[in-house]
Amino acid sequence: MTAIVRILARRVALLVPLMLGIVLFVFLVMRFSDVDPASAFFQGANPTPRQLHDFRQQNGLLDPLPVRYVHFIGDLLHGDLGTSALTRAPVVDQVTTALPLTLQLTFLGLAIAVVLALLGGVTAAIHRDRLPDQVIRVVSLTGVAAPGFWLALLMIQYLAVDRGWFPTGGYINPGDSLSGWLKTMTLPAFALSLPVAAQLTRIVRTAVVEELDKDYVRTAIGSGLPPVVVVGRNVLRNALINPLTVLGLRVGYLLGGAVVIETIFSLPGMGKLMIDAVKNGDPAVVQGVVLTTATGFVVVNLAIDILYLLVNPRLRDAT
Repeated sequence: MTAIVRILARRVALLVPLMLGIVLFVFLVMRFSDVDPASAFFQGANPTPRQLHDFRQQNGLLDPLPVRYVHFIGDLLHGDLGTSALTRAPVVDQVTTALPLTLQLTFLGLAIAVVLALLGGVTAAIHRDRLPDQVIRVVSLTGVAAPGFWLALLMIQYLAVDRGWFPTGGYINPGDSLSGWLKTMTLPAFALSLPVAAQLTRIVRTAVVEELDKDYVRTAIGSGLPPVVVVGRNVLRNALINPLTVLGLRVGYLLGGAVVIETIFSLPGMGKLMIDAVKNGDPAVVQGVVLTTATGFVVVNLAIDILYLLVNPRLRDAT
């Protein structure tokens, strides 16, 4: 237990410079972009040069970059992501409203990807080089090659428009109707998860095959233990170490893919919020969404590191 706490303390300590680097990168990109916060604030109002100058002066836009960066960090530490130029509302309120839906979509997609990858990868490994393995290989390769937005459009056409099994878009809060929530989230979650599931299936299959070829598996089965018990209790635990590492990186894809999927299905999440902010020239909202998404990616990878430690005792002993 002490080893785990020590390792986690080091991981958390590394997050501080990482987050500062992310914040610095976002800060510089937004400051050197073509979008002028003053012009965005007065968009459609034909402001005078004096009004623009006064706005920049009042909001510290004329200060040197290092001073503005320090103020920016101070605002973030106080939970201030700025003010929307379009709605004049705090960005943190808009992010707080949109974030739950994106988290629902991301983690529902993650759960579907993990379940499909485990079922497909283990089945392919157990029946290696036979028909089930060949079929799963073709399906997984097709899934890797198929982009999520293309799958989303196909699902809308064949499952929503042609057959009417699911709505073509929109969102129903689970507190209002759980069945309605499932209907509105099923197609987006599958469209988001299938490319990830296809990639993880190949990785799980390879890892399980390597474990099945080891001596301890043959010894356990030869001693009379049922193969199902050996695979479920020993093989999977050892084989899932490498897929867990890849899973942490795939969460970033899920978060990024949610931007497109939410737009296609008209889901009012972080992706749609950012797309609308880009179209309307609202830099504070874009900045807030990017920072929140990056922070979520870092936190999820920390959680994956914790899982990695729990399933890999050799790493704890070696650290």
